[in-house]
Amino acid sequence: MKLADYTTLGLGGPARSFVTATTSEELVEAVRTGGDEPLLILGGGSNVVVADQGFPGLVIHVATRGFTVDGNRVTVAAGEGWDSVVERTVAAGLAGLECLSGIPGLAGATPIQNVGAYGQEVSDTIAGVRVFDREKDETLFLTNDMCDFSYRTSIFRGVPGGRPPGPAQWGNDRYVVLEVVFDLATRPGPVRYAELAASLGVEVGECAAGTAVRSSVLNLRRRKGMVIDPADPDTRSAGSFFTNPIVAAEVVPEGAPRFAAGEGRVKVPAAWLIEQAGFGKGYAGPDGVRISSKHTLALVTGAGATTASLISLAREIRDGVRDRFGVELRPEPVLVGVEL
Repeated sequence: MKLADYTTLGLGGPARSFVTATTSEELVEAVRTGGDEPLLILGGGSNVVVADQGFPGLVIHVATRGFTVDGNRVTVAAGEGWDSVVERTVAAGLAGLECLSGIPGLAGATPIQNVGAYGQEVSDTIAGVRVFDREKDETLFLTNDMCDFSYRTSIFRGVPGGRPPGPAQWGNDRYVVLEVVFDLATRPGPVRYAELAASLGVEVGECAAGTAVRSSVLNLRRRKGMVIDPADPDTRSAGSFFTNPIVAAEVVPEGAPRFAAGEGRVKVPAAWLIEQAGFGKGYAGPDGVRISSKHTLALVTGAGATTASLISLAREIRDGVRDRFGVELRPEPVLVGVEL
């Protein structure tokens, strides 16, 4: 089973063993059956880079289903398509996820990475996550504060404190996400992101209807090649390949945009750093990989691309930014069997 068929990059070698779980019970049983062999939980494949050699263990493809609404509380099975979840919550008149429209992948992946866009993060609305704890061999409900959410990470991906996983670590595989529970609002919230506010014709801090926000976000993402479309080669990617670095305020490059990140630290747009380091839209790497022509943060694959060539381009960009600005870029996708 070639994992390339299950990733949006279209890359990745075979799995030693592969199983699809359609219920939470099947998912737990598959994890237990796998024992101590290496385990990879695979959802929509939109935020993962798999080695050309594949995965030397058990891959469990999550295809569970379930979506329930009880007042403003929404419980979603890990295998539900994320954008469908957002669409249904907006249709139900609930607010809190609309800015996360158009993000590919499955619901179960969202707490792992603490998915965020246009001023919202899932940690803003997650009440808790039902997981299977491999260490304790039991199902647990982890409340929001137990998930240790931070910028693009959580207890499910990294280690306590929001630090990213080490180069040889394929995320934290102790917990297998089964369901995610959201507490949403019944009234629209304020628009926090300037680009989105401008597209809606409102000021930052003003409120806008969820349907309008969703429509605007989808339009913005499509223009950047960030909505999966088989007809658009710029969407053959893993989304943003690098996270926006958070650094001490005094080391921010001159002229760089910056956003407060607390305690004397600021967030600097990785796209600005990449472009200023000489890697513009469409920049070509080796063997069919390049930077998207629409979005500097997306690395896309074409004919002849391999994971090795993708990582080669990513390293070139990372090293170029580090040499120019002294800032280290970190990958956003989970790297499986490869290091940057």
